[in-house]
Parts: sequence; structure tokens; C-alpha cells
Amino acid sequence: MQHEEHRGEKRRSAVIPNTDGERCKTTGDNQSSHPRAMSLVFPRPNTNVVHVKKDKRLMAEVNASPLKHFVTAKKKINGIFEQLGAYIKESASFLEDTYRNEELDPVTTEEQVQEVCGYLAKVAGIGEVLARRHMKVVFFGRTSNGKSSVINAMLCDKVLPSGIGHTTNCFLRVEGTDGNEAFLLTEGSEERKSIKTVNQLAHALHQDEALDAGSLVCVMWPKAKCALLRDDLVLVDSPGIDVTTELDSWIDKFCLDADVFVLVANSESTLMQTEKSFFHKVNERLSSPNIFILNNRWDASASEPEYMEEVRRQHMDRCTNFLVDELGVVDRAQANDRIFFVSAKEVLQARVQKAQGMPEAGGALAEGFQARMFEFQNFERRFEECISQSAVKTKFEQHTVRAKQISEALRRIMDSVHVSAQEQRGYCLEIREDRQDRVEFMDKQLDLLTVDCKAKIKKITEEVERQVSNAMAEEIRKLYVLVDDFHMDFHPSPVVLKVYKNELHRHVEEGLGKNMSERCSSTITDALHTTQSEMMEGLKPLLPGPVREQVDKLLPRHCFSLSYDLACDKLCSDFQEDISFHFSLGWTMLVNRFLGPKNTRRALLGYSDQVPRPMALTPVSTSMPPFPQSSMTQEELMVSMVTGLASLTSRTSMGVIVVGGVIWKAVGWRLIALSVGLYGLMYVYERLTWTTKAKERTFKRQFVEYASEKLQLIVSYTGSNCSHQVQQELAGVFGQLCQQVDVTRQNLEEEISDMNSKMELLDAVQSKAKLLRNKAGWLDSELNMFTQQYLHHSK
Repeated sequence: MQHEEHRGEKRRSAVIPNTDGERCKTTGDNQSSHPRAMSLVFPRPNTNVVHVKKDKRLMAEVNASPLKHFVTAKKKINGIFEQLGAYIKESASFLEDTYRNEELDPVTTEEQVQEVCGYLAKVAGIGEVLARRHMKVVFFGRTSNGKSSVINAMLCDKVLPSGIGHTTNCFLRVEGTDGNEAFLLTEGSEERKSIKTVNQLAHALHQDEALDAGSLVCVMWPKAKCALLRDDLVLVDSPGIDVTTELDSWIDKFCLDADVFVLVANSESTLMQTEKSFFHKVNERLSSPNIFILNNRWDASASEPEYMEEVRRQHMDRCTNFLVDELGVVDRAQANDRIFFVSAKEVLQARVQKAQGMPEAGGALAEGFQARMFEFQNFERRFEECISQSAVKTKFEQHTVRAKQISEALRRIMDSVHVSAQEQRGYCLEIREDRQDRVEFMDKQLDLLTVDCKAKIKKITEEVERQVSNAMAEEIRKLYVLVDDFHMDFHPSPVVLKVYKNELHRHVEEGLGKNMSERCSSTITDALHTTQSEMMEGLKPLLPGPVREQVDKLLPRHCFSLSYDLACDKLCSDFQEDISFHFSLGWTMLVNRFLGPKNTRRALLGYSDQVPRPMALTPVSTSMPPFPQSSMTQEELMVSMVTGLASLTSRTSMGVIVVGGVIWKAVGWRLIALSVGLYGLMYVYERLTWTTKAKERTFKRQFVEYASEKLQLIVSYTGSNCSHQVQQELAGVFGQLCQQVDVTRQNLEEEISDMNSKMELLDAVQSKAKLLRNKAGWLDSELNMFTQQYLHHSK
């Protein structure tokens, strides 16, 4: 027995005990007898790698407890996935807002938005899985090989049913709970049951018809009672693999997510084909599973010490061949750390006694107990190392790779958005500069064209005024022809005369308008259209292509015609005809012939009273001569003489006698008689020929004289009116063209404003995309650090 104990110590008996009661401790002598055990059992990290203080602290925790490696890795990866989820949510919101922004051209695609939203759901699902991730070890073996006893020994308490014969009739899952009370959960139920009923539920002697060999009962054990369960470790006990043929369903249901498999064999027999067959199936379904072999009940070897080494070597060779040659999960150098010889029942008894304050070596224990205790502790340590490293790799490596792929995909998407926004901004900048140049060019050209068009309008209006004035003067001179062409029944009665006048006014106005139009309208219209065409051709380069091609349609076209609007009825409204008979050699007609109609009226109405006569002015001083008296015109002097003569003859009959006597003396009575006779005949002739036609001719002559005089007064006005019409027409066309130019300019300014707004949005998109791209890079670096610190370290 001493030889066996020494051999066990030589290989791996030294185990560093835990402190602060975190795990069941060994005796103080055992702790002090192996001072170099840690360096032999646990390789230290490479001292050439420089880590920050935080990494050193984390690694110190991992070295203190191998299971902490998984706990810290889980905490780290969960934190990274939380940040990745928040980042993807922010990215999805940004991409969706950018995609739905109607003010922007597409800088992202619908496929990218859907891709990122898909990543959000995937990362959320991965995060939920990671939050539930734990290290899982499954114990398998034949019936009564001590699987439940091994788990109870590791838990330092008799939690699971154990004993002789077939005791475990279903799968038992032991995991920690934060509460202080232990309870049970059956499959498909949330009802918490007392831990005391575990025997009724899982013990084969108290078979529950509702539970079969493939059922699962969860044993929720307080973490405060077992340090092993504080580090997300789950222990799964199983029925004996020799009591059922449904091994494939067991593997699918309980083994696919297991990190470590513990084959509990019976050292009193040998490794059976049933056990080998089961793990061959496991090896087929899983890639290189981590398998430990515990040869339990090794305390039985104490009764036959002479065969102990041979039996041990036999078990070791057989188990090594199974792991190396048959399964191929480890090499021969690693196999020694996967095969152990223990007595779970002794360890459980010792740890329960120690928990109760009794010596752990007390009671009926077989010889070599300490060596078997060390062997069990070494198994626990190797098991913790293996499951911690394996769980980190199996539980987190795939998700870490997926997270790196997602972060890289998001980085590429953000980089693509950044590049697209940058290209669009450059395009918008070019458009804005082009529009600004066009606006500046339009302003300069419009100023020049405005000056040129004003000059053209002024020139054509002056020409129109000259042409219309000349044409109207010519038509006034030919007014008698137009009046002679008027034919209507004439009668001197007032009613008929009124109608005659109105029709004559209309005829004269229409005739003058027609003649003026024939003389001027064609030339003026041609000049007007030429000027309009020149203005349009000058302004077309300022308009955009589509508007330039349809500028003729955009400008309302109407047939321009000059309106002369002579208003003869109003102009000649005060015309007073004189169609009473007047002898051509009568006193009135003679005076009218010599003095004219106006002066005749003045003379006959006693104009002498109104004509200024010279007055003798007495000078104030001898040095100032009197005003000159020759200021009267010759016409006024003649009027004065005739009126004086008429006044003289009308005042006294004596004058007639005197004048008659003078003439009688001068020419004789015969000549006077002849003259009087001829005078009388002429009077009779004229009186007889004074018919309605004569009256009409006299009326027309008087009207022509009166109308000509009145029309002469509006020649200048009519020319100005026509030139104003032409000016209005050209100004209207130019204004409409300028309006089109203003619309184009306004459109350009709106485009410039839109480009400015768009560039601001694109700047914001660029900034946000760059920020999110950098975040993706930071997350990738965090994942690389996690890989280097935990995954590569696990290797």
C-alpha cells in the first residue's frame, strides 16, 4: 500500500488545495508535502507575452480556479455581444433612415438594410444563447458503477440517489441556483418540488411511471452550498447504458452540447463492450469529444495489494488503447491525464465527515485512502482545466468567429455608405458650382440684353410715331375724298342732320383707320415681329434646353394690330353747320372772302369794341418816349378799318347817299343800272340753284374744313398712342421672356439650395458612417483580444 501511495504521488498525487472553504479541503500535512505541485500540474502562461494589468488580474483569477476561465470568458463575450447588438441596432436605424430619406439619392440599398436587420436578429439570438451557456459534463457508465456517487463526491453532499443495484432510472441534471433552497424541476413542468422527493422521482426502486430512462429531472442546488456550481457548471447523471437500447436518442438529447464526458467504469471488472459501443457512437456524432475515464471502486484493490500494480497497469493499458487507438481523441502522452483510479464512495464519506466537523480520514476506510483522495482531487483539477478550456472553445469560438464576420460585414457596409455619400457629395458640389456659374452668367447677360432691348424698343417706337404722324397728315389732306365717298340721304331738318352727322363720323373714322392701317400696319407689324424674334433669340441661351425649344409655345401669341381710335364723333361733336343761303356777292360773303370766317365773325359782331386801339401815353418824364403805336398787325388793322366802315354806313343813311353820289359821278347811271341788273340776275341764279345737293356739298365742305382743323390737333397724340401700343407689346413680350428667365433662375437657386441641404445631409451621413465604421473596427479588435486571451490561450 505504501508502494501504491508513493507511485500515485510520483505521477500526480500533489494537488493544491482550495482556500476559504470553497471546496472540500485535504489535510494540512498533505498540503505541505508537495510544494512544487502547481508547476507540475498546471503550465504557467508564457512570460514573454506582455499583458496589461487587467489581463494579469484576470489570468490570476483563472490560475486560482480553472473554472473561472470560463466565467470570465463568458462575461467578456456577453459584454461584447451586448455592445455588438447595440451597434447593429444603431447601424440598422441609421441605414433605414438613410434609405428612406427621400431627399437623398440612394447611398445604401434595401439589401443592405435587410442584411443588417437580419444581423440584429441573429446577434440577439446568439446573445440569448450565450446568456444561457454553461459548462456541461455528462457521466455515463454501466449500472451501479458509481456515477451518482462520483457526482455526490464532487458536490460534497449526497444529492443524487445512490446505492447498490440499479438506482438512477432517468437523467438527473444538477445545476446551481442563486436561492438558498434546493428544489426539483421535472421535464415540461415549472412546478418546484422538494429535493427530498428526488428518490421518489429518480430512484429505480421508486419507479415513477411518468418518467422513463430518457426523461430529465433538474436538481437545482444552492450555489452557496457548492463552489463547483458557482462557475456555471452543470453535472448530468445518467441511467446505466446497459439498461436501454435507445442510446442514439440519449446522444441527441443530452450529449451534443456536452463539453466533457466522464466514463465511470468499475475497476473490479474491466472496460466492457457496452461502454465502448456507446462512446463510439458519441465519437461519431461529435468531433474529438473530451472523455475522462474514472476506474471507480479502486478501494477494492487494498484487499489484494500484491496484484494492485498489475491490475492498475491492465486497466491503464486497456483504457489508453480505447482512448488513443479506438476513439483517437487523445495521444498517448495525454492519455495519462484522462485516466484515474478513485473511490467515489470514500471521497464522499470523507467530505461529508469534514463538512460535519469530523476528521475526513475517520471511519472504516481502506488502506491507501490518501492516495485515492489525491487521485480524485487531481481528476477534479484536470477535469476543471479541460472543461473550462473546452467549454470556452466549443461555446464561444463559433460565436466569436460569427461576430467577427458580422462586424467585418458591417464595417464593409459602412465603408460602402461612406464612399457612396462622399461620391454623391462631390457630385452635388459640382452641380452647385455649375448652377452658381449659370446664375451669375444669367444675371450679367440679362443686364446686357435689357439695355439692348430697351434701345431697340425706343428705336422702333420713334419710327412708329413718325410713320403714323406722316400717314395721318397725308390722310387729313385727302379727307375731302373720304367725305365725298360718303353717300346718304341728306335733308336739312335737325333730326336727319343728326343721323347724317353720326353716320358721317363713323364713316370718316372707319375710313381713316382703314387707310392708316393700309399705310402703316404691315410695316409696323413686320418690324414688331423682327424685334420680338431678336429678343427671343437673345434670351434663349439663358433658358434650359426643354424650355428653349418650346419658348414659342410658352409665349402667348396674338395678332397684333394698331388701334388708331380717332373718336371723330367726340372730336367733331361741337361742329355747327351753316347751310342757310348766302349770296356770294353779299356783304357778309365779301367780308368772309377777304378776312376769312373767323375775322368775318369778329367784324360782323362788332369786334371793334374788343380790338385794342392805340392810346396816347403821356410820358412820365421827358426822357422816356411814348410806347410805339405800330404794334397792331396788318390783319387787325384791316379788320378795324372794315368794321369802322360798316359802322359808319350802318349808322347813317347819309353815307349811302354820299357813296351813291360819288359812284354816280364817276361811272354814270347806265353802268350802275347794268351792274345792279347783273347783280340781281346772279342773286336769282344762286337762289334758284340752292338745292338740297348744294346744301349737302356745303355741309361736307364745312365738315372737311372743321374736321381737318380738329384732326390736325391730334396728329401728334395719335402717333404717340400707336408708338405706345408698340412699346407695350414689345415690353410685354420682353417681360414674359424675362419671366421665363426668372423662373429658370429661381429653379437654379432652388437647386442650389437643395444641393446645400443635400450636402449637409451627406456630410452627416458621412460622419455617421465613419463613426459606425470605426465602431466596427473597435468591436473587431475586442473580438481579436478575446480570441487571443481566451480561445488561443485555451489551445
